[in-house]
Amino acid sequence: MREDYNDYDDAQYEDDYDQYEEQQVDNKAVRGYRIVIIILAVILVALSVVYFNMHRQQAAEYALLEEDRTKIQGDLDSLIVSFDDLKIQNDSIAASLEEANQIMEQLKNERRLNYAKIRAYEKEVGTLRTVMQGYIRQIDSLNNINQKLTKENVSYKKQISTQKLRAEMAEERAEELTNKVRAGAVIRARSITLKPLNGKGKEITRVQKAERLYVDFALSANDLAEPGNRPVYVCVTSPEGYLIANSAAATFMFEGEPKVYSEVREVDYDCSDLGVGIYVSGNGFTAGTYTVEIYVDGHLAGTNQIVMK
Repeated sequence: MREDYNDYDDAQYEDDYDQYEEQQVDNKAVRGYRIVIIILAVILVALSVVYFNMHRQQAAEYALLEEDRTKIQGDLDSLIVSFDDLKIQNDSIAASLEEANQIMEQLKNERRLNYAKIRAYEKEVGTLRTVMQGYIRQIDSLNNINQKLTKENVSYKKQISTQKLRAEMAEERAEELTNKVRAGAVIRARSITLKPLNGKGKEITRVQKAERLYVDFALSANDLAEPGNRPVYVCVTSPEGYLIANSAAATFMFEGEPKVYSEVREVDYDCSDLGVGIYVSGNGFTAGTYTVEIYVDGHLAGTNQIVMK
């Protein structure tokens, strides 16, 4: 019996030992799984953190890119307005404006922005800004030149106006002097007398018996007058106010209109005193005051009223 009991205890021990070893193996496997799970969990957390940080960084970068896009669009808008405000018909400015509009359209339609594209747009906008500044400097320079020319033009206009005024004044003075010379050149008649004559040419005392009248006068010396032959016209008006006309009722021009004269005589005037006598024919002379007028070169040279008995 003792041997049988010992055999049982050995077998039981071996079974328990085998179960223990199996249990130890299972515990090691569980710990290994736990360690793997923990490691995987740590890796997952790390990946999550990395992904979150990358997502946040990308969001920040995208926000910065969008901010840059907005800034570039604002700059382009400003450039386009500036180009358009130049209001100058210029092919270069028109080309720059067209280029700015094209860049604006490209930027608005850009779906995938990155720093390289943003920098390229910024470079193009910077180039356009430089071009714009060049145009502005040129326009400012042209404006300064234009203002200078405007001031010079005003100055020249004033000088021209002054010279024109002086010329007009000189012309007026010259015309005045010319008129004075013309007025001074008019030949004057003085010492005008009227005598009644009979048929034999003898002076009588009663005008009713006269067959003609004799007008006697002197043309005064005048160095300004033109010497030479010229007609001298005599107009005699009766006491009744009628002109004693020549037989043909011939006329001469006086102040632009024809005027009937009594008689005419051509004289040779040499700018010195010249005595002139002219016979006036007529009939039916009456006593009273006669008016005698002398005309030379279209001017009234002298006049006198003479009482005839």
